[in-house]
Amino acid sequence: MTTADIHEAVRARYAAAATKAAAGNGCTTAADAFGPALYSALERSELPDAAVFASLGCGNPIAVAELHEGERVLDLGSGGGIDVLLSARRVGPTGRAIGLDMTEEMLALAIRNVAEAGATNVEFLRGHIEDIPLPAASVDVVISNCVINLAADKPAVFREIARVLRPGGRMGITDVVADDRLTIEERVERGSFVGCIAGALSVSEFQAGLEAVGLTDISITPTHTVADGMSSAIIKATKPIDAAPLSEEVPLAEAPLPLLRTLDSASCCGNGGCC
Repeated sequence: MTTADIHEAVRARYAAAATKAAAGNGCTTAADAFGPALYSALERSELPDAAVFASLGCGNPIAVAELHEGERVLDLGSGGGIDVLLSARRVGPTGRAIGLDMTEEMLALAIRNVAEAGATNVEFLRGHIEDIPLPAASVDVVISNCVINLAADKPAVFREIARVLRPGGRMGITDVVADDRLTIEERVERGSFVGCIAGALSVSEFQAGLEAVGLTDISITPTHTVADGMSSAIIKATKPIDAAPLSEEVPLAEAPLPLLRTLDSASCCGNGGCC
């Protein structure tokens, strides 16, 4: 598959999921391996139903990201906004939760869910996770829920995560990983790309990808099986406090972001477009 083919397949899959969730129907997922069941009843009760219905993740990154008051959090592949809304509650009015997604239908659903939830410290961007439309060193935490396995260019995603994190910032995500013994062909046999299986990295590949962009304190902890030899995992890493600054890095105070960029605003895409 070409990059364009992957982007279109993922876009179509999640556009359909957003349309279904917006109509009040839950997403069809495999048992408890994916979806809303991975969030506590209390967390689900805090959110609009459509945000919960749209969840297709393989974990709960909010449970592992250790968010603090006042932090700026970026959710890659934010979907219907479930993790953005939960993050917004945890970082409080002095913090900011930012969602990035490439699917217009998911962004429209997320914006609707934000309005219903009454969240005011939230922003959504349209774009690719391989080309994040944010300044360097502009966020404290990067989260995502079963999204990197869907990326067409995973090294680019890792570079972008390292770029947008401030020195001392951290990543806390959930994603599908394969046992090191599985070949790429064996991963494809176990499921589709859009089903979060065929495109998954092995544990060693994920580790090497994060190390290659200078992230440290890397941990990959499997949580539950999603296919033979493949698991959902909690993945953490840190950008060293003494990381060399990039030329485009600017202090957060000098890089203000609007509260909410809506889909009819030309600025919402950050010139990144949508898939």
